[in-house]
Amino acid sequence: MNQIIDTVVNSLQDLLANTIKIVPAIITALVIIMLTRYAAQFMIGIAERIGKRTLQSKSLQLLFSKTAHITTWVIGVVIACVVAFPGLRLGDIIATLGLSSVAIGFAFQDIFKNFLSGILILVQRPFRIDDQIIVGDYEGTVERIDIRTTKIRTYDGERILVPNSEVFTSAVRVRTAFNQRRTDLAVGVDYNTSLPEAKKILLRTIKKVEGVLEKKAPEIDLVGFGDSSIDFVIRYWTHPRQPQVRQVQTRAIIAIKAALDAANISIPYPIRTLYYYNQDKYNDYIPSNNQGNHAKNHQNKDEEDNSYAGSIN
Repeated sequence: MNQIIDTVVNSLQDLLANTIKIVPAIITALVIIMLTRYAAQFMIGIAERIGKRTLQSKSLQLLFSKTAHITTWVIGVVIACVVAFPGLRLGDIIATLGLSSVAIGFAFQDIFKNFLSGILILVQRPFRIDDQIIVGDYEGTVERIDIRTTKIRTYDGERILVPNSEVFTSAVRVRTAFNQRRTDLAVGVDYNTSLPEAKKILLRTIKKVEGVLEKKAPEIDLVGFGDSSIDFVIRYWTHPRQPQVRQVQTRAIIAIKAALDAANISIPYPIRTLYYYNQDKYNDYIPSNNQGNHAKNHQNKDEEDNSYAGSIN
């Protein structure tokens, strides 16, 4: 019994001794973690200043700051682990991280794909924050480009989160890529209208509409003969943002309708012509009198033949 007690006491003494040896290392590791926090904040400030000087994209500046913050924390944690556990070597940590990265890569390949796509989008800058774009079935204003998704605010006031990989691999239509944007407005006039006169009226009217740019002159094109009208297309330029495009189009339609009414030029609507026939004259399913008499005579002859055959029998 005394031997067992001695063994337990010796084990506790060894454990206490090892704990006392480890305490300074643990305290040092905690100090390193606390210093890492301040170092991360310091690195964020440096990264923000460097990013503002060297990078034009706000999203790329944010990505640079986050990368500096995460890198600082990873280095601090690795150093704290090495100090707290002297038997743990840096090579073992790197090897463990390498094996873990392979497993994590297979498990989170979609996340990494979106992450890399986000970096390429930020570097190549196919569009910018506040641009109005169309990606697939989504259209709206770019609010932010994060590491994983691109945030789009639709014209209806909704937010769409599109994965960066989809944005990077899809055709993106940037409506605000340039300082002006063209609108094609179709209008039809009556076939009795003088086309040169109508063209002059349309051109004069569209030039006076508020919001139509003067740098690029409007164009009036004849595009074809419709079912009820001769069709024009009015091509004019406005500022590229969607609200201005819609407002100018509304003003243009009102002005064109008023100008054509003042010139007594009608904008025809589809016309259908109906022809009424005499139904008694054109009912083909009713047999004529000659056909009816012939059928009646044929029926009487068949009845006589049947009667004659019955008398012979």
